[in-house]
Amino acid sequence: MKLKYRLIINFLFVVFVPILLTVGVFFGMRSLVSSSWKQNYGIDTEDDIFSYGSSYLLGHFSEAAYDRIAKAVEEGTLSADAQEDYVLLNEDIAAFNSYLIVEKDGSYVYYGNEDADTITSGLPAYEGTDGYADVGLYYSGQTQQLIKKIDFLYADGSEGSIYVVTEVENTVPEVRTFIIDMMISVVCILFFTSLAMTMWTYRGIVTPIKRLQDATRNIRDGNLNFSIEACTADEIGDLCNDFEDMRRQLKASEEEKNVHDKEHSDLIRNISHDLKTPITSIRGYVEGIMDGVADTPEKQERYLKIIHNKTREMEALINELTLYSKIDTNRIPYDFKIVSLADFFQDCAEEIGMDLEKQNIGLAYENFSAPGTRIIADAEQLKRVIANIINNSVKYIDKPVGFIRMTLRDVDNCVQIEIEDNGKGISKEDLPYIFDRFYRTDESRNSATGGSGIGLSIVKKIVGEHGGKIWATSQPGEGTCMFIILRKYEEA
Repeated sequence: MKLKYRLIINFLFVVFVPILLTVGVFFGMRSLVSSSWKQNYGIDTEDDIFSYGSSYLLGHFSEAAYDRIAKAVEEGTLSADAQEDYVLLNEDIAAFNSYLIVEKDGSYVYYGNEDADTITSGLPAYEGTDGYADVGLYYSGQTQQLIKKIDFLYADGSEGSIYVVTEVENTVPEVRTFIIDMMISVVCILFFTSLAMTMWTYRGIVTPIKRLQDATRNIRDGNLNFSIEACTADEIGDLCNDFEDMRRQLKASEEEKNVHDKEHSDLIRNISHDLKTPITSIRGYVEGIMDGVADTPEKQERYLKIIHNKTREMEALINELTLYSKIDTNRIPYDFKIVSLADFFQDCAEEIGMDLEKQNIGLAYENFSAPGTRIIADAEQLKRVIANIINNSVKYIDKPVGFIRMTLRDVDNCVQIEIEDNGKGISKEDLPYIFDRFYRTDESRNSATGGSGIGLSIVKKIVGEHGGKIWATSQPGEGTCMFIILRKYEEA
């Protein structure tokens, strides 16, 4: 999930879920409070009491106390001097947070509460024995009371009124409990909703960030042997994937650097060996001349020729290493031009054939490509490719009569160049590595074959720069064949 969608969901969840839960809790608790009121205050209805007005509800809160007084009035047991009866009745209705005020002929003869005189000025006057105020009047002063009145006649004919005063603030404890419970519920809903969304956000954002932190510490410490997998399908997951790609590239670069370091180490070792051999020979022959071992003009001339050949070998080796360094760092400027395939290889065959003839090695050249075939090539570098391959073949020809065949063929929109010899061949174990830098099938690196082992790697690099491919097949004891594929030039 994308991060922006996660944040939108988080916002909607935090806003609307608490509202919905609060509404649900409100109606649930309202139902419980309604049932409690019906049971505790004798409200006989199947409807929700919250749908009634406040006067109706308040009228029922003191109904039990009112009924007790009404019953006593009907039985005619009250008299103006019945203070004990008033006290007993007052004690009975005290359980309903109510008390009595008794009036006779406009004078108050009993107060059931020490603060009752504070509300007497607002009490209704005697109205006759026909009406009972069973609903009550609401009085709001320093305290809030619900007042119900019963008018009656004393035994001596005096007019009397009994007022049932209920302290409303203490009448309905469920209201206070309801409000407190609602506040607690809202706080709990907000807390657990925030906690749930925080955990969800933590798992979706903070957890992958911690993985990235661990990954950066590993890279800082030089450890690239780990992996970081995206655990979310969002922008942070994309960042994890990019970080993993970076780690792989760093590891590949490190591995490539290690390979280059090893190759350079091998290069130094190989150069040291290849230079040491001719230098040792040169020093030996020079000492032979200085010590008088070459005591005849013929010996001296032979020694000097050997010294001359060894210096040429050293020069060729240094030139080859210099060329390899330039090719490896892409510092050779290529001069690509349209080249006639037949003319180019005809010239190569004539030039190389003369050199091979001196070494008693035969050269056969055959061109089966279509007339007028042309390629895009750097003639000088391509000639170096052919020369390196043939020189490499010459080194390993072990037959009394050497033979090299160079053939050109058409392969679709490409031309295939085949250079085949009758040398000692290459084993199956060595064949996959002959184009690797500094690789030599002759581990002894003796002076008979010589070379630095980079000739074929130079060939592969130049062919690759021409957009071509090169590979080899070989039969040990019979010879080796090199194949080069180059694309033909076609005018648009």
